[in-house]
Amino acid sequence: MSLLRSVVHMLWLALTVIPWALAVLVLALFAGPTRIYWACARWLKLAVDSGTVILGIQNRITGMENLPTGPLDSAVLLCKHQSTWEALLMPAIMPRPLAYVFKKELLWVPFFGWAMACMDMIHIDRSQGSQAFKKMVASGKRLVGQGTWIILFPEGTRIDRGQVGEYKTGGTRLAIQCGVPVIPIAVTSAKCWPRKAFIKTPGIVDISIGKPIPSVGRRPDELMAEVQAWIEAEMRRLDPEAYPPR
Repeated sequence: MSLLRSVVHMLWLALTVIPWALAVLVLALFAGPTRIYWACARWLKLAVDSGTVILGIQNRITGMENLPTGPLDSAVLLCKHQSTWEALLMPAIMPRPLAYVFKKELLWVPFFGWAMACMDMIHIDRSQGSQAFKKMVASGKRLVGQGTWIILFPEGTRIDRGQVGEYKTGGTRLAIQCGVPVIPIAVTSAKCWPRKAFIKTPGIVDISIGKPIPSVGRRPDELMAEVQAWIEAEMRRLDPEAYPPR
């Protein structure tokens, strides 16, 4: 049954993303970035809602009260990354526009990448090294100035359930440069949608949003160490069976 559900959900995503992306491309000819973002976010919500209906994946969210409330209050969200689920989920549940930081190669993915290219996000060329970070900071300062929240996966790639990746300091460096707090987020998506797995299983995914951590006067490495400590402690609390006892 899980295999059949997974096939149906994948077909549903494939069939809906094509007309939706084409509509976004047309919309981009005359609409502004905020309208384009919410048009794309509606498809992502559709993808998540269909995951609940077809795959049986439920979301249990805590900590929404920790998010900024002012119209121009911004932050850098640093999220645990276990599967594609949280990449789809975050724009679907967040009340404000998000700007992902991602490698520019994703823009070439048919339909999905083309729609991403229409949004005001931060795509980087990793081959440019320090120059890529300078461009990220420049884009980041512009985005936080208009109240957009920036989101990164500090481990850089999807991590197996119960494992800890290398937390890179790009997100905290960006927050310090932009003068905004970081908000850690723990997600247990691999319980239902394991890394690189085609077959998904029903269950509950916990999304826990931590309190903002100020970045002013902090060093990137020690700030990221605090973020990592909170996320990994929260992961053990939310999914204790995935971790060996200490």
